[in-house]
Amino acid sequence: MSQSLSKMYVHIIFHTKYNQPLIQPEVEKELYAYIGGIIKENDSVPVKINDTQDHIHILTIMSKNIALAKLVEEIKRNSSRWIKSKGANYQQFAWQGGYAGYSVSQSVVGRVKKYIENQKEHHKTKSFQDEYVAFLKEYEIDFDEDYLWT
Repeated sequence: MSQSLSKMYVHIIFHTKYNQPLIQPEVEKELYAYIGGIIKENDSVPVKINDTQDHIHILTIMSKNIALAKLVEEIKRNSSRWIKSKGANYQQFAWQGGYAGYSVSQSVVGRVKKYIENQKEHHKTKSFQDEYVAFLKEYEIDFDEDYLWT
């Protein structure tokens, strides 16, 4: 076979540093577009992006030519720089040091997109911390809770 073919959906989640509610509604749509552009620049496809004030969910089709850690690094570094340019309210903006990334089967992409679309509604009844830990447990990812929220 002379071609290298792949289609990998990945659900990425990361939060603002110390879970501060720093993502304000007036920058959300621009932020999604900016992050979508970063994803495209890295030969990947943005599928769905949504947030609440303290964290963001990204569903992407990963390029076979970039590692997940590198893509997340590019998203966080560039979007942090961009959001700081949006005014005095954003000068202290920073993302957490880490992230979570989960593979998504083609058969559940629609459900994951809907889940991401409904973030604001979802978090009226469930905290981000509970959501994040539930994902880690569901995907059987070992973690040290002392380091999750910095």
